[in-house]
Amino acid sequence: MKQFAGFLLQERKAPSTRWTLLLSLVSIGVALVLLGVVFSLYGISPIKAYQTIFTGTLTDWSGFSAVLQRTIPLLLIGVGLVMAFRTLFFNIGAEGQLLVGATAAAGVGLFVPLPDPLTLPIMLLVGFLAGAAWAFIPALLKLKLQINEVITTLMLNYVAINLVNYLVQGPWKGKTAYGYAYTDPLKDSAWMPTLPGTNLHWGTLIIAVVFAVVTGLILGRTTEGFRMRILGESPSVAKYLGMNTLKTTLLVMLISGGAAGLAGVGELTGIHHKLLDPLQLSLGYGYTAIIVAWLARGNPLGVLITAPFFGLIFAAGDVMKVTLQMPFQIVDVFNGILLFLLIATEPLIRYKLVKAPEQTPIHTTRETPNGR
Repeated sequence: MKQFAGFLLQERKAPSTRWTLLLSLVSIGVALVLLGVVFSLYGISPIKAYQTIFTGTLTDWSGFSAVLQRTIPLLLIGVGLVMAFRTLFFNIGAEGQLLVGATAAAGVGLFVPLPDPLTLPIMLLVGFLAGAAWAFIPALLKLKLQINEVITTLMLNYVAINLVNYLVQGPWKGKTAYGYAYTDPLKDSAWMPTLPGTNLHWGTLIIAVVFAVVTGLILGRTTEGFRMRILGESPSVAKYLGMNTLKTTLLVMLISGGAAGLAGVGELTGIHHKLLDPLQLSLGYGYTAIIVAWLARGNPLGVLITAPFFGLIFAAGDVMKVTLQMPFQIVDVFNGILLFLLIATEPLIRYKLVKAPEQTPIHTTRETPNGR
């Protein structure tokens, strides 16, 4: 323990939920205040900006459906990342797993002749498997060769981006695309149903909510979930108990990558209906979901709250762009500020300052020449 000006820096054995929630809310509040400063720099009153965002997203069905629509990929990916982070596997590659899932599903929808009733289910299955396979690569590299998964998952994002760019500008480029980089549209049976007048593909939303609930039950109430928690809290204890850490880590990464792949299929079949430029297919959902998972503090059910919050931020980006004539990238500024604040408050969650005990003065007795 380190001592500063009469206080000791002491590690918390178990950070309280109330304290963690308070720090998270403070981080969000400070991020919103700093975003208000950005609004001021654009010459827009922060109060007017927040009023416009509120009325454009939460008081209007069209705006609220956009919030839910943005929530879907964040929820699917966020829950998968919570599982990965709980086992100390830092999956930064969800963006690539999303793109690969969408690409594999697009390949099935465009080039594989299937009966109409089977087209969409098989595309969902293939998208899940493709995302899982993309996540399997860094998991295997870490477990067999001890290669850092942060680097491999991040690099695979760029491989996936270039793969999609190559396909939509090359062999898969649509006959009616002319100078644009996208494929031909998918047939109608490959379209995810949406609520009338919106792009809210409710089928994927139901899958995402069920996935969050089931993951919460697995982590909290099953033997496999117990193994995941032990592996995340102390890998050495997991090995001492004879647990198969290889199997557990691979299972978690397959589920995490598969969930990101499903998110890609939802964006493909529910909104765009064709494979197109990666920056249009995903607005950086794979990266934002890292903050979503972090803010949920390892609780899959917590993602049911944090994902809609960031869905609101993304929908607010559309409102700011259309109504306030501000760039959509303001969303990235807010996400970056919030991530910085969450990292900055992390030591306050793990440590606390306690008053150092007073030292008892040591009394010495001076001996007299006669020994008294």
